[in-house]
Amino acid sequence: MLLTVRQAAAKLGVGYSTFKQWIYSGRVRTHLTSGGHHRISDAEVDRLLAPSRPVARTHGAAHRRAGAIVALSGRNQLRGYVDEVRAEGLLAQVSLRIGDQTLTAIITRDAVEELKLRRGDDALAIVKSTEVMIARQAEAAPRKRRRRKRRN
Repeated sequence: MLLTVRQAAAKLGVGYSTFKQWIYSGRVRTHLTSGGHHRISDAEVDRLLAPSRPVARTHGAAHRRAGAIVALSGRNQLRGYVDEVRAEGLLAQVSLRIGDQTLTAIITRDAVEELKLRRGDDALAIVKSTEVMIARQAEAAPRKRRRRKRRN
């Protein structure tokens, strides 16, 4: 079945003028009627509705992801800035300054490239663990001397 430009635009959820520009730029394949009007096949509309193929990755290039993180359920989040990034082979060492403390994480080199981490960038460390231990340094108590009993 062939659709008019207006019908195809409505099916795709775009404006008539936008769809016409797609036709003129060659993005949409159409059939011309004897009167010079464009008609679009259902198969062409389906092609336009299909998700586009992912961009082919070249070795070492960071791939693009479809969306961004809007919210995260993890509550153990530490905000800081990137103090150092050292990458070698498949892994990278990233040091974050969080207040007067340094947190170091080992992540993949691809992750560093995808996040575009550079020294001085703001970053968020998210800690996920099955166990968390809290400790306090004990105050040093004065040592008592034991007196030995003398044998007579």
